[in-house]
Amino acid sequence: MSSHYFVVCVNNEDYAASLELRKLYEVLPDEDAAIHGQVRIIDESGEDYLYPESFFAPVQLPVSTEERILRVA
Repeated sequence: MSSHYFVVCVNNEDYAASLELRKLYEVLPDEDAAIHGQVRIIDESGEDYLYPESFFAPVQLPVSTEERILRVA
């Protein structure tokens, strides 16, 4: 199983400049954020920030797709 976790943005209310609806984001590990119902992602500013977990839906990708995405990053 992969150590990477991807989500798609389903709500960007109050964060339209930082989050794109329907865009795929990789979640960065952050146990403290998870405890508080948040996820850490690299947003459109290029920096990592915390956002409400409810703004995203988990996405399960085929291993080959995940590998291709991670090679580009």
